[in-house]
Amino acid sequence: MNSSSKVASTIVKTAAPIMLGAAVYAFGLLYFIIPNQLMEGGVTGITILLNYAFNIPIFLTTLLLNLPLFLLGWKVLGGRQIAYTGVGIGALSLFLWLFERMIDAGWIVTFSTEHDFILASLYAGVTLGLGLGIVFRFGGTTGGVDIVARILGRKFGWSMGQIILAVDVIIIGASLLYIPREKILYTLVAVFISSRVIDFIQEGAYAAKAFTIISDDAPQIADLITAEMDRGVTLIPAIGAYSKQAKYMVYCVVSRQEIRRLSQLVKSVDAKAFVIISDVHDVHGEGFRQT
Repeated sequence: MNSSSKVASTIVKTAAPIMLGAAVYAFGLLYFIIPNQLMEGGVTGITILLNYAFNIPIFLTTLLLNLPLFLLGWKVLGGRQIAYTGVGIGALSLFLWLFERMIDAGWIVTFSTEHDFILASLYAGVTLGLGLGIVFRFGGTTGGVDIVARILGRKFGWSMGQIILAVDVIIIGASLLYIPREKILYTLVAVFISSRVIDFIQEGAYAAKAFTIISDDAPQIADLITAEMDRGVTLIPAIGAYSKQAKYMVYCVVSRQEIRRLSQLVKSVDAKAFVIISDVHDVHGEGFRQT
């Protein structure tokens, strides 16, 4: 297999799961969230509010709101970091449109309840978390606030988590104008369950992971991480107990969305590198939370 075929194969193997995750997420929105007048955070929350207030199809507002953010992200962050976000945005808009047509045609009967909203919020959280977890695991996002958070994080060093949380609070708070308070409380249940499922899919309960990489090509790996991911890297001198040879270890902390990307970069330089991935309970500094 030549290099172009390998690149095409890698793109397909990454884009297909992102599209699958976007489909699951879109299904959860239309099957559980909207029929029960629940909410969601981020740009998706804005699209849902517009749907409640003016009955605008959410596939349309999802595309229109995310398109300028995507173009801004492409300019500021670069094509390599934002490419799979474009796949996520496009797939989400497509599947929202497709499922809306199927619901209108009666091919899908949504889950709507008058009393058991806790069941609706639980299943909504699981479905949305599963979809987003798959998207994140393969290096994509569904756009929106994630792009804004990355840009502000790079410009000002603000934590992505803090930015996303602040926007979610504003949007969910604004939804009080259109839906009852108890629906907001059920929404918070769905958001909490969704976050736990995302963590489970990502194989970790924390927002960051520490990589310790032992390789004879450690300097090259460190340079590649710095160039491709814009993450700080530390080279730690070490001596092999068996070989007695001096070498370096690479230490780097990344967000959960970047786990797969960093693993791929390491393998591209040294397929036999010894890699340790550890949970990080709290991270302070550039690219994470500032103290």
